[in-house]
Amino acid sequence: MIDLNTLTAREVRDRVVAGDVSAREVAEAAFGRIEAVDASVHAFLELTPEIAYEAAGRIDAAVAAGEPVGPLAGVPVALKDNMNLVGTHTTAGSKILGPYRSVYDCTAARRLLDAGGMLVGKCNLDEFAFGSSTENSAYGPTHNPWDLSRVPGGSSGGSAAAVSAGMAAIALGSDTGGSIRQPGALTGTVALKPTYGRVSRYGVIAFGSSLDQIGPFGKSVEDCALALEAIAGKDPLDATSAAEPVRSYAAGLGEGVEGLRVGIVSDLLDVEGCAPEVRAAFYAAAETFASLGAEVGEVRLPTARHGLAAYYIIGPAEASSNLARFDGIRYGHRAADATDVLDLYTRSRAEGFGPETIRRVMLGTYALSAGYYDAYYGQAQKARTRIIDDYRAAFEHFDVLITPTAPSVAFKLGEKADDPYAMYLSDVYTIPVNLAGVCAVSVPCALDEASGLPIGLQITGDYFDEATILRAAAAIEAERALDLTPPLVTELLDAQAAEAGMAAQRDAALRAEG
Repeated sequence: MIDLNTLTAREVRDRVVAGDVSAREVAEAAFGRIEAVDASVHAFLELTPEIAYEAAGRIDAAVAAGEPVGPLAGVPVALKDNMNLVGTHTTAGSKILGPYRSVYDCTAARRLLDAGGMLVGKCNLDEFAFGSSTENSAYGPTHNPWDLSRVPGGSSGGSAAAVSAGMAAIALGSDTGGSIRQPGALTGTVALKPTYGRVSRYGVIAFGSSLDQIGPFGKSVEDCALALEAIAGKDPLDATSAAEPVRSYAAGLGEGVEGLRVGIVSDLLDVEGCAPEVRAAFYAAAETFASLGAEVGEVRLPTARHGLAAYYIIGPAEASSNLARFDGIRYGHRAADATDVLDLYTRSRAEGFGPETIRRVMLGTYALSAGYYDAYYGQAQKARTRIIDDYRAAFEHFDVLITPTAPSVAFKLGEKADDPYAMYLSDVYTIPVNLAGVCAVSVPCALDEASGLPIGLQITGDYFDEATILRAAAAIEAERALDLTPPLVTELLDAQAAEAGMAAQRDAALRAEG
């Protein structure tokens, strides 16, 4: 049986193409691992064996015939369950979309599958991507594979956990204020938010249309680079997608960082809640860049510390507009025995939406209401413009900017559930990146000595300069060489193997007696 946890996506693909293992065997290994692990982790909301095995059959037939196959041929992949794909449910983690089945494809998801990815399932998320812990799903929380008592981050926690636990080699998430990078940091995976417009948003259920971006999780920087190559590029179905050329992002990963100008964002390191172990790991990573020949210095983003406040006006305002379509009329949950259309709207939304979704819709509606628009939404957009200006000024002097990805390691389930402000602070380093629309990647840079939990480094780059941040991330990855297999996953697999061994012995004994 192939061990997916020890192989990168590139290695899986190369072995399939070489005929060392069939795509079907890879799919069987992925579903076997899901069966062994996901009852404890709850990364998936829906499994898609029919789709995976159909793809495996096509790939194996092409390999046998000597025909070309895609760059991700035979690689198990997963999708955040806010991405539409025909043949699957798309719930966005909400009861209001519980019965909905996709009638069209998300462009990024389709491109990933067209590159040869085998879809194993759709992953759990905070409802409508509103959250930083994947505790807000209507279908129950996802657990961190490193410690089941802790969160995997959010809102793409299911996608992050699936990759961390080796149930998929690559998974797609969406990132509105850190929802790819923050769970990447908390689960020890590489997590990439491309530049706004680099990847089509068509077919993803919108949260904040000026902020959302689709990106990949991977076990390695190279896996994320390969996934980006597959999903990036102009899409005529998304007017906000950019016509920027798509590079071979994996080709330059080994070029090193000598001469690279690396800026430490000093004014974000004093924000509330940054844990000492995170701060120490961050400065150690900065020293690593210097030891590898990079030019490391300090840079200021004076307005970035206001990003959290601006985001929680702009994001909910856009969300309240986007979620107006979920009204119980066209699709999804519909309240029974409504007396009139207003009663139908009210009851369908009250029954279908969870508390965090209701909170954000109400905040956004208030911010957009007459008499408050200029005071709140208008001021937030002005702050956003200042943040964009700060990033542009910083990139005149530095090639990449670095901060921690998250202010702490993974926190306990329920620890911040009753304190929205503390929960929102989880994204304090990632939110300014979305407001500016630039690209960023989180790469594991250390394991906390006390807890053994992973810590992420965020590397931010200029518009459409994903190649540079991936190269910088690859340098840290190579220098650190961390073992990012969650010990708990190994324990679960060992327990299952022991149980299977005992079952085999019992069967053998029964056959001997018979």
